[in-house]
Amino acid sequence: MTSAPSPEISIVIPMYNEEANVRQFCSRLFETMATLSETWEVVCVDDGSSDRTLELLRKEQAARQGMTVVALARNFGQHAAIMAGFAQSHGRWVITLDADLQNPPEEIPKLVNAFQAGHDLVGTVRIERQDTRFRKWASRLNNRLITRISGISLQDFGCMLRGYSREVVNGILANPEYRAFLPALATFFARNPVEIPVSHEERAGGASKYSLLKLFSLQLDLLTGFSLWPLRAMFFMGTGVACLGFLLGLLILALRLYYGPGWAAEGVFTLFALLFCFIGAQFFAFGLLGEYIGRIFQSVRKRPPYILGDVLRK
Repeated sequence: MTSAPSPEISIVIPMYNEEANVRQFCSRLFETMATLSETWEVVCVDDGSSDRTLELLRKEQAARQGMTVVALARNFGQHAAIMAGFAQSHGRWVITLDADLQNPPEEIPKLVNAFQAGHDLVGTVRIERQDTRFRKWASRLNNRLITRISGISLQDFGCMLRGYSREVVNGILANPEYRAFLPALATFFARNPVEIPVSHEERAGGASKYSLLKLFSLQLDLLTGFSLWPLRAMFFMGTGVACLGFLLGLLILALRLYYGPGWAAEGVFTLFALLFCFIGAQFFAFGLLGEYIGRIFQSVRKRPPYILGDVLRK
């Protein structure tokens, strides 16, 4: 059933240049949703794609019931697209997933079962990941590092297949943050979260939209958005560098007095090397401070995270 005005389940899918996957994804998704007894809706958000993604979504919508297509005015990023999907969804439970089919739609019933068991936030952990060895190693390292720094206990920060109760979604929408990492932000509003294992597949078609630079930017958002640890680490590092510089100064003074002025002239390059290290540490500190100040600047301007271009319902 898909005609109820307030469905029990909303499926939110952000899409950016996914023309190679739209047909297969919609086919598998709607076949899976048809097996559920709960009422549902599907909200596809086109994040300013430059290919035929939006065109294909409209064709799929014309042939299916219960599908809403949201078109953003331009590319705002994955998490902004999810926010747009949240705002247009009506379900009591909201499930997000990618359109590249690495998150199989057939896993959705597992999240529904978790909601029925009383959980209000359902995270997932990818088992038997179909990624390169480097990507899996980097993901494990990143998960451990972010958990230790931020205090947010998630086993898999990178899996998009997640479930949010309406209360959690409303909390996120009522408290928008600049470039917020939504899975981590959701833990703030959840009372009974859980993580469940899900399968993982190779990308069906097209190329990944997350380059190493984008992945680094995403982790920086997570780090600076949910922890003051970098600022504190910078303070301790600065204190350590200052103490080291003071001790080195005393050592150089003592050696100069012991060996005479000639020794000091011969150590000029060592001093330059140490100076460059200290300057590098200062620039690192300024960059980190700039990241925090930049987030404050973006927040106080209160610009919307996205701009709607069109919303087509059926």
